[in-house]
Amino acid sequence: MRGVAMWRLATRPQVHLPGLAEFIAVVSASDMFSAHSPIYIGRAPGRLDLMGGIADYSGSLVLELPLEAAAFAAVQLVEDPTLTVHSCNADELGTAKASVSLEVRALLGGYPEVRDLLGADPEAHWAAYVAGAVTVLHHEAGISPEGGMRLLLDSRVPPGKGVSSSAAVEVASMQAICNALGLDVPPRQLAIWCQKVENLVVGAPCGVMDQMTAACGQQDELLALLCQPAELQGSVHLPANVRVWGLDSGIRHAVSGADYTSVRVGAFMGYRIITQMEGLPSRQVGAGRVEVQDDIWRGYLANVPPSIWESRYRDRVPPEMRGEDFLREYAGITDSVTRVDPGRLYAVRQPTAHPIYEHHRVRLFRALLEADPDEEALQLLGELMYQSHASYSACGLGSDGTDLIVEMVREAGPEAGLYGAKITGGGSGGTVAILGTADAEPTVREIAERYARETGREATLISGSSPGAHASKGLRLVRD
Repeated sequence: MRGVAMWRLATRPQVHLPGLAEFIAVVSASDMFSAHSPIYIGRAPGRLDLMGGIADYSGSLVLELPLEAAAFAAVQLVEDPTLTVHSCNADELGTAKASVSLEVRALLGGYPEVRDLLGADPEAHWAAYVAGAVTVLHHEAGISPEGGMRLLLDSRVPPGKGVSSSAAVEVASMQAICNALGLDVPPRQLAIWCQKVENLVVGAPCGVMDQMTAACGQQDELLALLCQPAELQGSVHLPANVRVWGLDSGIRHAVSGADYTSVRVGAFMGYRIITQMEGLPSRQVGAGRVEVQDDIWRGYLANVPPSIWESRYRDRVPPEMRGEDFLREYAGITDSVTRVDPGRLYAVRQPTAHPIYEHHRVRLFRALLEADPDEEALQLLGELMYQSHASYSACGLGSDGTDLIVEMVREAGPEAGLYGAKITGGGSGGTVAILGTADAEPTVREIAERYARETGREATLISGSSPGAHASKGLRLVRD
């Protein structure tokens, strides 16, 4: 296309952004861009889910650490009304199609039409996480590019590890596109739009915590987010003597997987059953979907106190229920991104109980951390993580690999500076979060080596932190 052009930052970030210099070198080596127009950059980190996990869609408090590993996107505006996306990560994505070109006009249709368009070719479906930003900006903000764009994507967040590679890609792409279009979008709003990309364009029923962390996170601090729907409650600073790590189990995780979806549906079935027990008014608003007038818990299972759940509802919510029986009696659920399959048997009681107890656990966890925990408090923090892990498994979201890592941490114990561990994110594989003292990393590495020997799976240690996409707002490259 053109000779190699060297690019430099015309605007500099206020904080250090790991990987930025390396990405600029990637941009400079690419023949994708014209040397005569600026390039705009977005960067967003992955996240380590310390506490909260799948309870986000039920309104829980979650505590998330933005990671050092991040996704980068570079965008250049062009006159040709085409969006051309190239990924440097085709191998990791398991596709031979590293470049996708789409007419911008086709991305301005309705959400179902764009979802079908971007899902038609499995080899190119990865581009939905990027191209969906154009669709969402059009529908939610009335923004439509006058021409087209070239977008280069390079993500260092490993996919399928449960550290939210998809949200990092979405948020980095959305931030880069907003930078290119001159849009000053608050980080929280950016995250909510990116959740719409995943829910409505990609078609994955994720909660909002991943995108919020990728957009709003602060380095070395836990983002405290009350998912009702997305209330930022500041950050929780990790005490100097406390550190967290992620240890990948080598078992691929997918939020769109059937296990995660069925557990989510089961939780919403349980909420619907409880609201009918209380006689709360409801009305059907579509096939399999209802609205409930809920002045008690404001629409969120997490607001049900554990004591009330145990005393009033637990024994009256069935352990499991077939979809057709549920729909016949309750008409539908309040979730806007999943549906009850009439032919499926769903676990209901445990998916309902999980967010009720998890919200309570996370609130206790935050209070203990903020009180500068001593030895006893550290052990209590660890026990809360072990309880959370056990609850995931009871929901059917465990795996042999993540269970083994958790048991290895438990065996090492406080004597080795390790206090707790739990599966993260959507479960069913992926990464285990580990809590310990700052000098316990050698033990964590020993656990990783032992796990790899016993299972034959590579165990990647994930550590480090960096700020969210807000720190890359306005980043622009010009030719040197």
